[in-house]
Amino acid sequence: MDGRPVLVCTEYEDATADLVIAELNRRRVPVLRFDPGRDFPAPAVLAARLGAGGWEGRLTVGERTADLSAVRALYHRRPSPYPTSSGEQAARFAAQENRRGLGGVLGALSGCLYLSHPQAIARAEYKPAQLDAATRVGLTIPATLITNDPMEGKAFCATQPTIYKPLHAGAYEVEGEPAGIWAAPVEAGEIDGGVSHSAHLFQARVPKVADVRTVVVGEQVFSARITAPPGVVDWRAVYQSLTYEPITCPDEIRGALLRFLADFGLNFGAFDFAVTADGAWWFLECNPNGQWAWLEDAAGLPITHAIADLLENGASQHD
Repeated sequence: MDGRPVLVCTEYEDATADLVIAELNRRRVPVLRFDPGRDFPAPAVLAARLGAGGWEGRLTVGERTADLSAVRALYHRRPSPYPTSSGEQAARFAAQENRRGLGGVLGALSGCLYLSHPQAIARAEYKPAQLDAATRVGLTIPATLITNDPMEGKAFCATQPTIYKPLHAGAYEVEGEPAGIWAAPVEAGEIDGGVSHSAHLFQARVPKVADVRTVVVGEQVFSARITAPPGVVDWRAVYQSLTYEPITCPDEIRGALLRFLADFGLNFGAFDFAVTADGAWWFLECNPNGQWAWLEDAAGLPITHAIADLLENGASQHD
């Protein structure tokens, strides 16, 4: 039996990671799960030395230890950020040392497959870079404007039906309660001086008849058609009203998605498309570390097995 471990970096409560770990356990693949932002420097202990073949040594979390030179794969899911304290210089310094020390070693393991590399994920989270890459690999994107100029925003909205969407899907609170900022229609008359306070992303509204979420794991591509009530712009705002069905991704789209991931050095991507009546797929965005577990259940897509294949073997067993 291959005793090389898989490292799973994620927060304590992560039901999606639990599915993959359970499948790896079923296959008798050793797994060390930990949350770098909460477990380091205690209870996790790092002892890494640079040898002729790369970093070697050990990472110990509680009673479990991983040989750094033998890590077969690292699954970077949803780890907590390294904690900082805005008021304490020593704490801020320690957090940065931990991120660059532990994070730096984990990101430089020889022979390790990354799903995906943290630096690749971070680079791919920038929507301007995504849209540029999507265009270069042959995907169709809506007309797009990024601006903090209200007059530019007004002029863009005046030429076609337009939506506004955030550039970052971070946490946002309204009256102390968490709230999502969804893509929403916007008209020229709604544009005011508030646009000047930050960058805004405006896109032409695609006359879609459905949405598609496509999850790519290595070279395996899984697609589901998502049908929302009429008039809904952002299906994420109405999860309880959606229907799903598995569909086949067109060959030309599949090839473009693999080129997109290769461009960023990713082994995973959750892509969103708007589909029009003529069957055209319009690229909207890619979440390089997106959620997928609910889609596996709703559309019957074997994503857990594909991820376990990649982590276990470095390639899918379905090729």
